[in-house]
Amino acid sequence: MSGQRGFYLRQDRCIGCFTCQIACKDTNDLDVGQCFRKVHEFAGGGYSKTDKGFTNNVYAYWLSMSCNHCQEPLCVKNCPTGAMQKRPEDGIVFIDQTKCVGCRYCIMSCPYGAPQYNPKTGKTGKCDMCKYLIDKGEQPVCVSACPMRVLEAGNVEELQKKYQGVQQIKGMPEPKTKPSFVITPHRDAVMEG
Repeated sequence: MSGQRGFYLRQDRCIGCFTCQIACKDTNDLDVGQCFRKVHEFAGGGYSKTDKGFTNNVYAYWLSMSCNHCQEPLCVKNCPTGAMQKRPEDGIVFIDQTKCVGCRYCIMSCPYGAPQYNPKTGKTGKCDMCKYLIDKGEQPVCVSACPMRVLEAGNVEELQKKYQGVQQIKGMPEPKTKPSFVITPHRDAVMEG
């Protein structure tokens, strides 16, 4: 498959089980505190007393997010050693560990918090979309592990065409880096306007 690869999340069906996060953490043998895919919970609202009883506007939804393999990644642009790279054939952003010096400019540059510093190795790591599996024609482990089948990986233009999703929901930064991420949002996560 050629073209920019990315992830799709059917957020309106995600149950926040963390299976994708755990599968990624296990596959990459990450220490406590390190996650290349993170599941974030958003909850709020409350109850109000009315003349007819109580009414509520309680909500909860989850956002499963890893590196968004941005089309204009600031991490690649700001890496002084060339360790942070973008594969020309499919746009996967990855780190060449032989060139990484652990300066953390990629961490400071990423609006999504994808790169993670490892104090044991003195280097940075991040989701590489399981490129070793992609190269074999398989899916990333987070996608394969999801029991609800709300994650998908593929050509981002095809995912957008298929699902007609958005790139930003409440709680996410502006998509200035052109993230390769398509979301069918939960009803309470839709951006207003």
